[in-house]
Amino acid sequence: MNRATPQMRNFARRLMDYERAENNPAGLRTPAGFQVNNKLRRHLATFMGQAGFKTLQARSLALATAEVAWLGAVQVKADGTLEEVETLQTQLAPDQFLEGRVVLLAHLLGLLVLFVGENLTLRLVREVWPKVPLHGLDFGKGEQYEKSR
Repeated sequence: MNRATPQMRNFARRLMDYERAENNPAGLRTPAGFQVNNKLRRHLATFMGQAGFKTLQARSLALATAEVAWLGAVQVKADGTLEEVETLQTQLAPDQFLEGRVVLLAHLLGLLVLFVGENLTLRLVREVWPKVPLHGLDFGKGEQYEKSR
């Protein structure tokens, strides 16, 4: 089952672009790491507990690794943060690193939508990024959330 749908990938890219612009208003190209995941971690750990977020992050990582092999070197720590990221960031081309970040975040958002619904997911995102534009989002309906055989 693939929750990193094109719609979720677009949503993930939107959040990453917004976060980069917020933290880098001069438009300098600096490595972004997994800042969006970390901001979500801090907020969602309050909502679902640290162990709950760690589980969500670990499942997202497992799903994303099936699409982006280098993510297999990343580990989820007990607090839900990701380890080995800095090392990998220096070893990979920027577009490869970005693709892994997008796929991982898209899976995380997809699982969140599956578990708590689209409205609550958007509300949680809005709490972390109150000014992020959320207009025009379309997560699709039906088949993307059906169980695969």
